[in-house]
Amino acid sequence: MINAAHIIFYSTDAEADRVFIRDVLGLAGVDAGGGWLIFKLPPAEIAVHPIDGLGKYEFYFMCDDIEKTLTELTAKGVTISEQIINQRWGRLASIKLPSGNDLPIYQPHHPTAYDLED
Repeated sequence: MINAAHIIFYSTDAEADRVFIRDVLGLAGVDAGGGWLIFKLPPAEIAVHPIDGLGKYEFYFMCDDIEKTLTELTAKGVTISEQIINQRWGRLASIKLPSGNDLPIYQPHHPTAYDLED
């Protein structure tokens, strides 16, 4: 059955974003050949939300303490592109990747599935 998930970010500056993910976010990775890095993600979960019309996909990093996480990232030179806003489901912010893309981060207020035992 399914044993993992593979997420792809499309980037106008893939090399810079890879370096950012490795060096700033500190995610370990493997070289799949020719410098093509694939990173190990922290535990993950998937949710399905209703929508009218065509579906879409979104990606968020999660954290336990968004203020602390953003403080640590800004100390490493990361730009916060969207300040913290409170949602009913959590506290949300975004950081800027070197390519200019925004990467959302949130601190959930809801129970999380990644703590479930296998």
